[in-house]
Amino acid sequence: MTELLTAAQMRAIEQTAISSGKVTGLELMERAGQGVVGAIFEEWPELANAPVADQRGVNPARSPEYLEKDDGPRAVVLCGPGNNGGDGFVVARLLHEQKWEVVVYLYGDPNKLPPDAKVNHDHVADLVRPWIAEQIARETAELFVDAVFGAGLTRRPASEVLEPLTTLYCEGRTFNRMVAIDAPTGLCMDSGRAFCSHYGAVWSWLTVTFHRPRVGHFIGDAQSYCGKVRVIDIGLGGFEWGGAARAALNAFHGLNDGKGLGRQLVDLVDANNLSPYLAKERDEHKFTHGHGLVLSGGIGRTGAARLAARGALRIGAGLVTVGSPPSAMMENACQLTAIMLRQIEGAIGLEELLKDTRINALCLGPGLGLGKETQALVMAALKERRATVLDADALTQFEPDPEVLFVALHEHCVLTPHAGEFARLFRDLTGRLTMPAIKGPAYSKIDATRDAAKRAGCVVLFKGPDTVIATPDGLCSICSAQYDRSSPWLATAGSGDVLAGFITGLLARGFGPRQAAETAAYLHVDCALEFGPGLIAEDLPEQIPAVFHKLTL
Repeated sequence: MTELLTAAQMRAIEQTAISSGKVTGLELMERAGQGVVGAIFEEWPELANAPVADQRGVNPARSPEYLEKDDGPRAVVLCGPGNNGGDGFVVARLLHEQKWEVVVYLYGDPNKLPPDAKVNHDHVADLVRPWIAEQIARETAELFVDAVFGAGLTRRPASEVLEPLTTLYCEGRTFNRMVAIDAPTGLCMDSGRAFCSHYGAVWSWLTVTFHRPRVGHFIGDAQSYCGKVRVIDIGLGGFEWGGAARAALNAFHGLNDGKGLGRQLVDLVDANNLSPYLAKERDEHKFTHGHGLVLSGGIGRTGAARLAARGALRIGAGLVTVGSPPSAMMENACQLTAIMLRQIEGAIGLEELLKDTRINALCLGPGLGLGKETQALVMAALKERRATVLDADALTQFEPDPEVLFVALHEHCVLTPHAGEFARLFRDLTGRLTMPAIKGPAYSKIDATRDAAKRAGCVVLFKGPDTVIATPDGLCSICSAQYDRSSPWLATAGSGDVLAGFITGLLARGFGPRQAAETAAYLHVDCALEFGPGLIAEDLPEQIPAVFHKLTL
């Protein structure tokens, strides 16, 4: 599990480390600059072949007299008025030491820089030029470094900053290597949203950040601007729970009741989140792994339920039954084998079937259809207070009056809306989410999902490449299908139905709602990556054996 940080949390961790006396701000800045240069050379090894100067080291206390112009690759380093700019000055010095031709543009008054940034500015003062937008826009170089504002940006940058940087990519020079330190300029690191709707943010090939990724690297528009994200260790391990860091974690979103610490951490779901209970023990049998029930729509609308049922069975539910209306019995029977089939006539029929207490997980929504019958089925299912996944039509049906649904929901439920379904149930939250981001921290998908889960009183899984999962008490995680886990072929009809089935199967096996949602979402992406391009929804459940094998389950 990787804990993602807000900008405020990261600042607090840095301050805690500096206050401890075990490290100085200058040392952290030096480590950051070294990490950026190392990441650049790892990403583009050809840039590391520049002539190397004599071994003068990287001591930040050196005077600027040793800076001499040498022939070599050219770098343009764009520095801002804060400590992010200080990191940029270190990068400029290190590249210059390796015989690069380096030009530094400073946005702001050098005499107003923070103390550590000012020290590093003075070491490269001969390379620094004033910020002239027209001149920057015309620059050519093998490498551009964006060290203007970083992760601490809280408002829309001036056009004189964004315009020349975005122009570098608007005039046919699409192969310029742009590296962002902490965050591309213009991107809110608490929400992943661009502050400026006109210019967006600065697009980067590579974003290098420190200690831990930020929340904003994995939600919203982040992947569009960050390119790749590299995280560099600068020696802050062990300082997360110091006094200032703890206060920042508790204060985030105003929760200072002494219980806010765990609630405000955002986890990035990874293989370490997966429960060892995914594996089945040798002495177990089908009845020890639960019985899932998936309700089918009427004739011509049965495929989605079968996809969900197949997903539930493949992920390990002991038994799975499709509950079908009479009109669709033949259609379902022709295509089901290991999955059982039962005829259900409306809400009364469902209540009758659920007298079988061995059925311990329900899935309603995929292909269920819209109308009073769907609402009656959902209410009948919720009355039983068993683990329940509500997706698709089971959510859309309550668009006219979502409160009817919220009153009936319970803590064993998981809602799995995509953006459209989320908007139907939580119109006000979507309105906040789609408003232009003027200042930070901007309202984010994490905020919206947390608010939705609190309102619904159950786990909400808000689907997308940046799937967010939240509980009513604020616990939150992101399952990312971005960067090295990018799987755009999941954008195919029926993939969400399979995800609903995966969650249902895990609930049947006894997983808690949050654990089931996180595990299912992660395996859903793994299955897409296992198959690759050309994926259709039917392929997803069939990748589970290979995925489990790779996970040594």
